[in-house]
Amino acid sequence: MTGDWELDHTHHSSSGEVRWAALGAPDRPPVVLLHGTPFSSYIWRAVARSLADRHRVFVWDMPGYGASEKRAGQDVSLAAQARVFTELLDHWGLTGPGPAPSVVAHDFGGCVALRAHLLHGARYERLALVDAVTLGPWGTDTYRLLGDHAGVFERLPPGLHRALVREYVASASGPGLHPAVLDRLVEPWCGDEGQAALYRQMAQNDQRFTDEIQGRYGELDLPVLVCWGAADTWLPPERGRELADAIPGARLRMFEGAGHLVQEDAPAELTAALLGFLGE
Repeated sequence: MTGDWELDHTHHSSSGEVRWAALGAPDRPPVVLLHGTPFSSYIWRAVARSLADRHRVFVWDMPGYGASEKRAGQDVSLAAQARVFTELLDHWGLTGPGPAPSVVAHDFGGCVALRAHLLHGARYERLALVDAVTLGPWGTDTYRLLGDHAGVFERLPPGLHRALVREYVASASGPGLHPAVLDRLVEPWCGDEGQAALYRQMAQNDQRFTDEIQGRYGELDLPVLVCWGAADTWLPPERGRELADAIPGARLRMFEGAGHLVQEDAPAELTAALLGFLGE
């Protein structure tokens, strides 16, 4: 269920070391996958491997997440992540005269991708937004509570912290996560470094980062697919419909029974939808 997942490259970004990997032949059309919070590129493992049959697939852990650097004082805000993503696109050679990459972004990765495009001029061939953080208000009651009191939760005993993270991450799935997958998603947030990193990013992720771009979605001039779990309790399906309505020509695809983690709840259906969209 978990399999091997290793990011074998390092980029020294403006917000710290970023771990990344590329799958598929270099001469295939490029696709970049963005994760959200509190996740990492690991949630894209099955989709990435499937897409790599036809595409050059880039995956990365954002600063403060997964295998990438986590440290005190680190800027892991959505604004910083968008700047780092823009840097990475250049590092990967995807900003020149060649083909622009297609981008698939989950959760707050949607905000990161949209900020990079609208504010930093990043070029995309196509954009798929999966249960994306794009419209205010966002953030579950739990997320806001943890972020507003980050200093308190950073001091939780390790066992209590692990139990809290486990319950929180598990709630992102509709049918429920395999125990081994849940363990893998929880582990990066445990230990002194991981515990501090979890609450650090929650404290920094303010709605103002989507408010700054929300009024500009009508400017998007590229094919857009909005994918949403019909059983998403973190970001209700109505948000997916609102987002599709806000983007000219955007199409909406709902996944019955899937929660916020469509990649885990309906990987085959999501992969098929993405392959069809990217191959048009």
